[in-house]
Amino acid sequence: MNFVEELTWRGMIHDIMPGTEEQLQKEMTSAYVGIDPTADSLHIGHLVSVMMLKHLQIAGHKPIALVGGATGMIGDPSGKSAERNLLDEKTLRHNEECLKKQLAKFLDFESDAPNAAELVNNYDWMKEFSFLEFIRDIGKHITVNYMMAKDSVKKRLGEDSKMGLSFTEFTYQLVQGTDFLHLYREKNCKLQMGGSDQWGNITTGTELVRRKEGGEAFALTCPLITKADGGKFGKTESGNVWLDPKLTTPYKFYQFWLNVSDADAEKYIKIFTLLGQKEVAALVKEQEEAPHMRPLQKKLAKEVTCMVHSKEEYDKVVEASQILFGKATTESLARLDKETFLAVFEGVPTFEVDRGRVDAGVPVVELLAEETAVFPSKGELRRTIKGNGLSLNKAKMTDQDYVVTAADLINGAYILVQKGKKNYYIVEAV
Repeated sequence: MNFVEELTWRGMIHDIMPGTEEQLQKEMTSAYVGIDPTADSLHIGHLVSVMMLKHLQIAGHKPIALVGGATGMIGDPSGKSAERNLLDEKTLRHNEECLKKQLAKFLDFESDAPNAAELVNNYDWMKEFSFLEFIRDIGKHITVNYMMAKDSVKKRLGEDSKMGLSFTEFTYQLVQGTDFLHLYREKNCKLQMGGSDQWGNITTGTELVRRKEGGEAFALTCPLITKADGGKFGKTESGNVWLDPKLTTPYKFYQFWLNVSDADAEKYIKIFTLLGQKEVAALVKEQEEAPHMRPLQKKLAKEVTCMVHSKEEYDKVVEASQILFGKATTESLARLDKETFLAVFEGVPTFEVDRGRVDAGVPVVELLAEETAVFPSKGELRRTIKGNGLSLNKAKMTDQDYVVTAADLINGAYILVQKGKKNYYIVEAV
């Protein structure tokens, strides 16, 4: 597999330094991507560079994931309008451990293959670097003129910026360049990859390698991923879409991909899956012929959910997503864990009742017309039951004298009430 050709058809190359493809064709090459450790989970914005590393490893080259422990203590000015909060070492180490577990789903760290992936943390080589050493060994090789010419610096110093740029952030490109220099020396790493906003920082590294070592190093960036409407990719009303199921449930994760636009689905399926060119082309044709069936979105959501979570989780969320459309049973509802149940019915009107009342047994008529306001009156409730229009936990309610007990509670806390075809309510025993 030709790595550059693979990324090209997938729309994953923005800038590439001359000679990069030749270097990759010449020999197994080590390449790295820097990952910001400011949280203990990756979000889907990180997935672009992670997929670049995955394709690199499939092509026979060696991926290095660099956790920016040192750079995370400074803050990268690229694309930022203000400085970020700085993290302490204990938090950074915790974040590093969590990120490695997630990266292991994409990259082979464990095998004996010469191109097995590695995880490094730049804090390990930067923490002993004194300021005097830094300005003597690194600073003197890169001119201020060169640094000022970078877009990330120019934007922050421009007329529109009220925040200015601290000396700390100004030197960020030197710190990132030092990483490339260190990995070039210690790991024979000759390529750095990242988002297009990183081009300035990456090329500072190639310049340092050239000036300090007389060596040749290369740069490759991918486009920053945006939505078709120009909005920020991976952002929802509730914030980032995370890979950690505790931060973004697999159900919400799956729904994010399932609900992207047709234009975005065609772009994302190339970037975030390993599907080949012919299979993608066939899906695009299928989408054009039957857009209402959404084959691109369904395949995209399946591939990414299976890769990030598991096939088992994917099957669960598909079953959960059927519930709102009536294709569910009491048994499938009972199989939902609490997080998925709440995610599926997010925004559904919820009424709280005393747990003791349910434990003692409460007639359904009293529960839904007196204890809660699901029905305005017992009479309307009885008429609805008579007309076969009420379900509890997806089971049709036919007995007006039915007594609800703790045995009816989903996850020991919830009862799903369905009035008619589309009106859902949740009764929570607290």
